Amino acid sequence: MAQRTIAVTLKIPDNAALTALAALRRLGVDVSRLERADVWKFDDEGFTPVEERFEQNETLFNPNKHELQVLDANGPRDGEVWIEMLDAADVPLRMTGASHARRFTSWRLFRKGKDPAGASHVRDAAEKLLCNPAIERAIFRE
Repeated sequence: MAQRTIAVTLKIPDNAALTALAALRRLGVDVSRLERADVWKFDDEGFTPVEERFEQNETLFNPNKHELQVLDANGPRDGEVWIEMLDAADVPLRMTGASHARRFTSWRLFRKGKDPAGASHVRDAAEKLLCNPAIERAIFRE
């Protein structure tokens, strides 16, 4: 059994990310671009490609508005923080071969062009806006 991580982003403009970007700038966080994604981390024992099985679940993926990316790592990438509800538990993924699924909201910050923001900028953004510590926890790149 392998652990898989999938990020689902919008093809269309993401108003939540654009609003958060404007707020972070007003709060003094040096960020030029912000991407948001739903991240699914789960145990997988399926034999067909995970992308095909995930894309067949219409409650998670709509090919008209979503893009799917299988991530190489099972944790946040450079410039990224994952936000999870404090009372989060395994959620049903309704995908053949998948179990123990967890859902996160990913926020990935970029400083200039394609350069991911540094760890201090990511922590600053999470503390100022992206994570509400009363109900959420932030997971940073190790």
